Amino acid sequence: MTARKRYILMAVTGAILLVASAIAQRSPARDRVVGQVRIPDTTLAEIRATELEIDRVEAKALVEAQSATLDRLSQVTLLGKLIFNDRQLSVKRNESCSFCHMPETGFSGPVSALNATTVAYPGSIRTRFSGRKPQSHTYASYSPVLHYNAEQRDFVGGQFWDMRATGLRLDSSLAEQAQGPPVNPVEMGLIDPACMVYRLAQQPYHSMAERTWGAQAFAIHWPGDTETVCERPGPPPDSDPLPVHLGAVDRGIAQTTFDKIAEAIAIYEGSSEVGPFSSKFDDVMAGKAEFTPEEGVGYKLFRSGPTHCNECHRDGGPGEEPLFTDFTASNLGLPRNISLPFYQENTPDQFGYTANPDGLKYLDPGVSGFLAGPLNPNREWAALAASYRGRYKTPTLRNVDKRPRPEFVKAYMHNGYLKSLKEVVHFYNTRDSLPTCKSGDPGEKVTCWPAPEYPETMNRRQLGDLKLTGKQEDELVEFLKTLTDGYSRTGK
Repeated sequence: MTARKRYILMAVTGAILLVASAIAQRSPARDRVVGQVRIPDTTLAEIRATELEIDRVEAKALVEAQSATLDRLSQVTLLGKLIFNDRQLSVKRNESCSFCHMPETGFSGPVSALNATTVAYPGSIRTRFSGRKPQSHTYASYSPVLHYNAEQRDFVGGQFWDMRATGLRLDSSLAEQAQGPPVNPVEMGLIDPACMVYRLAQQPYHSMAERTWGAQAFAIHWPGDTETVCERPGPPPDSDPLPVHLGAVDRGIAQTTFDKIAEAIAIYEGSSEVGPFSSKFDDVMAGKAEFTPEEGVGYKLFRSGPTHCNECHRDGGPGEEPLFTDFTASNLGLPRNISLPFYQENTPDQFGYTANPDGLKYLDPGVSGFLAGPLNPNREWAALAASYRGRYKTPTLRNVDKRPRPEFVKAYMHNGYLKSLKEVVHFYNTRDSLPTCKSGDPGEKVTCWPAPEYPETMNRRQLGDLKLTGKQEDELVEFLKTLTDGYSRTGK
């Protein structure tokens, strides 16, 4: 057993005690400055508890990987899970994919205090935050390769809020999504895709990867300065976009292995562990349970007028799984959320990187930014960019209320502006019928709403003035809670 594996296993046995100690010893009301964002010590303790849980999950998976009875699918799935939970694969060796996507929250943001405040999560460079909320990974494997449906005049598929992980190269939008965070400077922060391959080659499960992908997966002649290069945070300079200076053949091997890493993560994210179809809704559909009267009324409202929620959040049809999304994009008319630290990242950080030169002037373009930018693979799509300003991919509603404890705060929508299902339904119901106010005004989110970020492309057909009563809003919320996985196991 390697030293690192022994360390992780020791961490498992002590994790519960360490977390309990951290919570018990929290000091009240003290803040620490992270970049220009004040993060309370209590939040840092919650982040640390999340990191310990990630280490526990990884350690358990390492033990499972020693089994000689694993079939091929189990091996690849477990390999993807190990990579997904490995914090060593970030520039500062402190952030895994799972830091923003944990199972107890439906594979979305697991830190209540961040969801309630910054919404976005700090990257491996803890002073850097992205400009959007972490999405849920549950059931994301069903999203198709991005394409334009001319009949319905809409884009369908892809991954990320702006659909930019198209899937056209790997024939899997989810695998291409998995390649984004490792080299995103505000997330895992690696300066070169080859750095992820280099780091994984040093991990205790690399032999499992070699057995799965072949001996050539790590047969790379690494330059002598690779370690130094990979310790530098991205992005790379424009003059040297691939700063790990590999020969053409070695670069090809590194890219192929980077693709295999992404595909393994996608296989894990497509497994029944991540998308089990085990909600109360599923049991009701199978005749194993019944809705309460409130849930039943809420489901009828969901499927019929005046809401027609299932037009975008499809609950199944002939040949369809009930995934509660149609994989298209919409502009719901949300206001900006200037609580996102991204608006403050307008000056160079300690590494000379400026995430958002526009500061408070920044407007998130949504899908339009992808269509008008260099990642767009189809030049004909660029002509549609203006009509997609402020539009974001429709998320699944499965696990929309999944949380580890009742008081846990979840953030909703691409910018986390809304903090409860009641606020979400109330926004859909009253966006256009209540007066406009400014952020922070009395009555905000209850009797008034701030102006939308992009009014010109706003969806005015399916929401805004639904004329629901407060009781009907509550009934819709009760139905949405039935989409939380785990009911089949717990019976509640």
